[in-house]
Amino acid sequence: MRIVVGISGASGVGCGIRLLEKLQEKKVETHLIISDWAKRNIEMETDYRVADVEALAGYCHNNRDLSASIASGSFLTSGMVVIPCSMKSLSAIANGYADSLIARAADVNIKEQRKLILVPRETPLNALHLENMLKLARLGVVVMPPMLTFYHKPAALIEVVDHLTNRILDQLGIANESAVRWKGCVSRETNEIEFPGP
Repeated sequence: MRIVVGISGASGVGCGIRLLEKLQEKKVETHLIISDWAKRNIEMETDYRVADVEALAGYCHNNRDLSASIASGSFLTSGMVVIPCSMKSLSAIANGYADSLIARAADVNIKEQRKLILVPRETPLNALHLENMLKLARLGVVVMPPMLTFYHKPAALIEVVDHLTNRILDQLGIANESAVRWKGCVSRETNEIEFPGP
């Protein structure tokens, strides 16, 4: 399996780093693109150096290099994840403005009808953000904002990030035994549905 990972200049670069760690554990071939602002965010938001993040990937590509292998549909991949996906990158992808390698590689995944997962990181969302997401969803792109979930009772931020990245692995069809799965509200004693109290 070969996956392209784009880390763009939105807050939440730690989510992209965690995904790279999981893909490395699964021995998935990764092709990494980090935008200039993502590099700044790595320095501001994490204890990683950019070189540390690049070391997690099998191959690294310059975001300005539109001649890279992943810029062509003839280079076969199993899909792409942009995590986090800035609103600038989202807009470029939604409107076919492939002026960066992240946008071009995403465009390739759309035209080749390969899996493309975007993890947009912005709040609140305005109408332009939502229109761009709707346009992409109608093209078959998976739009996966990093929503908080609580049924797995996270005790630390890493558990929230892991839940998100586990769901991404699900979308990519990568087996992941560590994921916490929803088991419903059925009582073991009565075999009847139980709803949580107020």
